[in-house]
Amino acid sequence: MRYATRIAALAAFLLGVNGAAAQSPLPAKSATPSLVVFITIDQMRADYFARFGPQLTGGLKRLHDGGAFFAQGFQDHGITETAPGHASIMSGRFPVHTGIVMNSQGVNQRGTPLIGAADVGASPVRFIGTTLTDWMRAADPTMRVLSASRKDRGAILPIGRVKADVYWYAPSNGTFTTSRYYADTLPTWVQHFNARKFVQSHIGSAWTPLRESSAYPEPDSVAIENGGHDYYFPHQFRDSSATRAFVEFPWMDEMTAAFVLAGAREMQLGESRSRTDLLAVSFSTLDAIGHRYGPDSKELHDHILRLDAMLGAFLDSLDVRVGKGRYVVALTGDHGMSPYPTLKSPNYPNGGAKIVAVEAIWQNFLSRLKALGVDSTALAFEDGVVFVNKPELFAKAGVNADSAFTGLGAEIFRLQGVQSADLITKIAKADTVHDKIARRWLHMFTPDGPARLIVSLTPYSYWQSKTYATHGSPNDADANVPILFWGVGVKSGQYSTIVRTVDMAPTLAAILHIKPLEQLDGHALKQVVR
Repeated sequence: MRYATRIAALAAFLLGVNGAAAQSPLPAKSATPSLVVFITIDQMRADYFARFGPQLTGGLKRLHDGGAFFAQGFQDHGITETAPGHASIMSGRFPVHTGIVMNSQGVNQRGTPLIGAADVGASPVRFIGTTLTDWMRAADPTMRVLSASRKDRGAILPIGRVKADVYWYAPSNGTFTTSRYYADTLPTWVQHFNARKFVQSHIGSAWTPLRESSAYPEPDSVAIENGGHDYYFPHQFRDSSATRAFVEFPWMDEMTAAFVLAGAREMQLGESRSRTDLLAVSFSTLDAIGHRYGPDSKELHDHILRLDAMLGAFLDSLDVRVGKGRYVVALTGDHGMSPYPTLKSPNYPNGGAKIVAVEAIWQNFLSRLKALGVDSTALAFEDGVVFVNKPELFAKAGVNADSAFTGLGAEIFRLQGVQSADLITKIAKADTVHDKIARRWLHMFTPDGPARLIVSLTPYSYWQSKTYATHGSPNDADANVPILFWGVGVKSGQYSTIVRTVDMAPTLAAILHIKPLEQLDGHALKQVVR
């Protein structure tokens, strides 16, 4: 438990924990929390709670056992990536309505440079509509907001377009930063945190397993992991590109937790009885480790245990600073994860998984279009979707795009590992109550938009271009995430109901007794609202 002790000591230092600092808690039956804590764990599969549950002793166990837990929670949309997932969780709306449909169309904006870092700028200008933050501000303009993540999109998109305290990690120099969309300078507390050089203090350290070897059933010699390099413990953190490599070590989540606790202290989040503040934090290290080593790896197992310990200390710190019985926690994942298709999983039924190579078919299709007078800039193929960017080029050449794509879809459908390849106009006619794949694509795109042909792979299959463990499909392995509520206003229990992440924001609104500012796709889960 040395890891948990180290986290607790760090949290105590940052929060200035002492007798004078501790807050007296509100009465146990207080109806309205003074702080909403929204935790997103990047790439968190719902089944990890059951799979690793017997070994959990910290925050994950505390939230699971004492909260309202839904194992059948889903990111109910087609492209299960970080950006669309984070945009849906606190907006209560699907990507088709938030405008954030994939990572490449997320937050990166060169026109909004970062403060003190050379990484690509970022802002929420593509995001459409409102979030829980807007609804809370409309009810009380004095409320305070802090959002942070290792990833820019993980910090920005849950908050929407609101200009608030939103920060993320800059790999170029190992600091937390923001863009000029939000501010022109970093607050003093952020500068002080960065001056501690958290990353540099770990150079020369090694990531070793938290527990004895007998605690891990996973082998530590699977050469497919991490591209065949450094796939077994210990993992050394060397000084070569240290700030960029840091995101692949468990200490990144520790740094993120320390940062938000420092910010919560400085901003006095949750310490007023007259308002409700918001703290949003996305822990992204699980995603980096999952991509490098896969969901069946010893590394992922070890990080779940570390995450559990860290969250325990994190909640203990909030108990001291905010007070027990004064805050509510919501927790979910932005997407799930699928194992390597070429490696039979001991945990997931991926025996029929295929690697789908579509590049030759796509290039031949582009050549045929070019011969008909349609330039390749008119369309694009990304994440299994064919987009028409310049429909006028098809019209000018006298080519019926949908007819052309019908033929392309027929070619692709013949490939092993392809579940369907249909025009979105055909998908729009499906029975979306029973056809969850069609439903998830329609939660992604409108039938009259630029997305024209949609290709879905069979469960656990990968596109050939993916050389690492990944996610992104509309299948349950990538869509199933935990949905959990804990704390003030929550009726605890283990629920088998199928729910969606878009139900989380309206549920929190019901707990806070506030109203959304627009029509939502989700609805309040009244069974958990006390």
